[in-house]
Amino acid sequence: MVAREQVEEVLKKVNDPEIQIDIWSLGLVYNIEIEGNKVKILMTFTSPMCPYGPALLDDVRRQISAIDGVGEVVIDLTFNPVWGPEKMSEEAKIALGINY
Repeated sequence: MVAREQVEEVLKKVNDPEIQIDIWSLGLVYNIEIEGNKVKILMTFTSPMCPYGPALLDDVRRQISAIDGVGEVVIDLTFNPVWGPEKMSEEAKIALGINY
């Protein structure tokens, strides 16, 4: 069975191509559901007009599919709630020079 921790670790290695910080630290992943060998990701982009959106979704799908035991990856894209810098980890805020 696929563990949530495995999925989280992989998501920490998927970088937003424009910002070069991982999508987990950016707070782009809203939810992870695991049902048997199916992994369902609810995520967003930093902007609805993200020019790298399709490539980012492909990268997430490819990376999660490489986890042993994963048979299917479903990614649901949402813009509700809208992403904002407050969703970022403290480390990501520091890396981007954001002081909250």
